Amino acid sequence: MEYGLIGGRLGHSYSKPIHEELGGYDYRLCPLPTPEEAHAFLRARDFKAINVTIPYKELVLPYCDEIDDAARAIGSVNTLVNKNGRLEGHNTDFAGFTWMLRKNGICLKNKTVMLLGTGGTQKTALAVARAEGAAEVILVSRRHSEKAISYEEAAARRDVQVLVNTSPVGMYPENGACLVDLEHYPNLEAVLDVIYNPFRTELLLRAEARGLPAVNGMGMLVAQAKYAAEYFTGKQIPDAEIGRIDKALRRRLSNLVLIGMPGCGKTSIGKRCAQLLGKRFVDMDDVLVERIGGPISGILSPGSEKPFRDLESAAARDLGKENGQVIATGGGVVLREENIRALRQNGVIVYLSRPLKALALGGGRPLSQSAEAVARLYETRAPLYAAACEARVENTGTADEAARAVKEKFDEIFGFERAEPESARRAGTGAVRHADV
Repeated sequence: MEYGLIGGRLGHSYSKPIHEELGGYDYRLCPLPTPEEAHAFLRARDFKAINVTIPYKELVLPYCDEIDDAARAIGSVNTLVNKNGRLEGHNTDFAGFTWMLRKNGICLKNKTVMLLGTGGTQKTALAVARAEGAAEVILVSRRHSEKAISYEEAAARRDVQVLVNTSPVGMYPENGACLVDLEHYPNLEAVLDVIYNPFRTELLLRAEARGLPAVNGMGMLVAQAKYAAEYFTGKQIPDAEIGRIDKALRRRLSNLVLIGMPGCGKTSIGKRCAQLLGKRFVDMDDVLVERIGGPISGILSPGSEKPFRDLESAAARDLGKENGQVIATGGGVVLREENIRALRQNGVIVYLSRPLKALALGGGRPLSQSAEAVARLYETRAPLYAAACEARVENTGTADEAARAVKEKFDEIFGFERAEPESARRAGTGAVRHADV
């Protein structure tokens, strides 16, 4: 291959679309499950330039004829360029992490910084923190060592101002795991997590709940790829490309989650939204019917909801892990905070509101068989819908109109321009839309 990525497991890598958008070259994923395969690949040197990921960032060092200052300071290489058989080793993670700090307005100078984890990314964050003038950098590991304190000891460091997770804890498919309780850190100013799948780890969800800046690793991933692509091609790429591709990837991969009262149109509008956004549609009720092995009314009735709610929570956890979906939820999904947290991991939640008198009654909706029952549900749930959503759309017209309104809200959240009216497009006066990757 000419350009690509080597590593132990690459099944969930986003590097291919990022690099191909940045550099315009064919970029291949080359999983090498064993060190023996990695050594054989490097000895052959049959490539123009490659990226290197876990667990081979240190293994490649002896093969480098030259190593740049960042790679030397960190002790690992993530970019190899073949210059007529001589291998140049670079580390663009350093520049990528620095970009992430700058982009999000996070300053480490004179700050107490805590780094969770002991792998290669921790070394990168440590090197950047020192270069940025951090007053103190605290390393945290599962076991106390000469260089790191334990998580139990870390809980006593109430002076921590910036927290960075460099460990894989909380990463897909082990979503929901978290190593620290943020309540121990009253002086926190920002939380960063190098994980980008899911977009919101449990750590970041906790940071958001406290109103703290909560930054995931997608921007760093795109930034380091941009700097690597410059080494690959020898050409400068505008920094603006990092933000553009970051936004486009988030839009493409994020779920759209529709919440709202039973009968408000989540399914019909969700199907139309899936077509507009190029995502797959999932109806949570259909998932539950399949798992129940029969109609929802078989286990859900007024006064007897727990068995159904337990299944609903399990479905929310499973669906929330995946991406690229439009998810129509059941009306009661907001009754448990754990469901909203699960769906927010990779999702934008939109509240589809409809006047009470217009809500459909009966059918397969065991709890909304009458207008009086619906009114009681609404009184309880309306505040929960409002608290859970990032945007609200009133469904008072046609399903197509509501779907277009939902799509516009979704696009606005990711910084994409609102679609111009059809008449303007025909006249050629509309603004140019951003392209998706």
